[in-house]
Amino acid sequence: MHDTDRDLLPEGLEDRLPRSAATATRVTRAVMDVMDSHGYDRVQPPSIEFERSLASRMAGVETRRMFRFVDPSSLRTLALRSDMTPQVGRIAATGLAGSGRPLRLCYAGQVLTIKGDGLDPARERLQIGAELIGSDSVAAVAEVVAMAIESLAAAGATGISVDFTLPDLVDRLAASALPLPHDKIEAVRRELDAKDAGGLVAAGGEAYLPLLYAIGPFDAAIEQLAAISAAEALGGRIAALREIAARVLGTARLTLDPSERHGFEYQSWFGFTLYAEGLRGALGRGGTYSILGPACDDGEPAIGFSLYPDPLIDAFAHSQARRDTLFLPLGHNAEAAARLRAVGWRTVAAMSESDDAKALGCSHRLADGNAVQLD
Repeated sequence: MHDTDRDLLPEGLEDRLPRSAATATRVTRAVMDVMDSHGYDRVQPPSIEFERSLASRMAGVETRRMFRFVDPSSLRTLALRSDMTPQVGRIAATGLAGSGRPLRLCYAGQVLTIKGDGLDPARERLQIGAELIGSDSVAAVAEVVAMAIESLAAAGATGISVDFTLPDLVDRLAASALPLPHDKIEAVRRELDAKDAGGLVAAGGEAYLPLLYAIGPFDAAIEQLAAISAAEALGGRIAALREIAARVLGTARLTLDPSERHGFEYQSWFGFTLYAEGLRGALGRGGTYSILGPACDDGEPAIGFSLYPDPLIDAFAHSQARRDTLFLPLGHNAEAAARLRAVGWRTVAAMSESDDAKALGCSHRLADGNAVQLD
């Protein structure tokens, strides 16, 4: 009897085969090069940490999405990271606590969750991101948003669009301008997220209905937001959004959905979502937040973004042609092969007389010290 399931992978996990893995490497390198050019230093946190460390560095981090297990050495609960941002926050608050601010860090690695997100069954994703720690000013936000757009473009994304939001909008308005009982705030947030006017009224948020019309292309939506009765309470936020938009004008299509909360569990006053033409779903998110730790009682301010480029990688892996590869027959001229590799050729050396150049994916053959295209 054959063991038919020994090679199956768990749901939501998959191998990256050569072409896809090569594309992932190229995309990662392109994005990391952009971050490096802007002065962001790479860090590499471990894939497993104590659950408490991952959950306590930022408000709103959910451990229920993490794979958790007991460490046989310490008998404490460990967790596989579902997001690298809290790890970077820990590094900033501990090992780099004495470094100058603003501190610029970047990272790339795999993250895992217990289940997929919405209609996407994937439980393991590549996350590439950057964090500017020590400031959440308009200037800091503008730098990070501009770099996120530049990073996606360098990775090969086209038709990039950015959707701005104000994650704490309801809390800010409910405090004074549009008062709400504390027990109704969450319901109003939920109905605004659902864009349900009837549900919003039923939840006691009739005064928040104008926010449902401040959605869409940035120029029109920001005017709608500025026209609501409570706009005076948002004066600084509206001015900040205009300034950030002016910084990235012409590099991406800009939209605004000021009450959007999905995906912004720990962001504070500003958030943004990144999309690209021809790809379903978001390619990344970012925003302002606070890192909890001894450096500041109220948390150290920060702004960052995370890209999840797997859809982009998959699209490129299926559309890009194979690289030219040079077949090296038995007894080939090793110096000629080394010379050609030095100028960018990829070579595959024969192991036996029966090796077939085309079957091995080669496009050229070394002959008389030169690369000759195969028929």
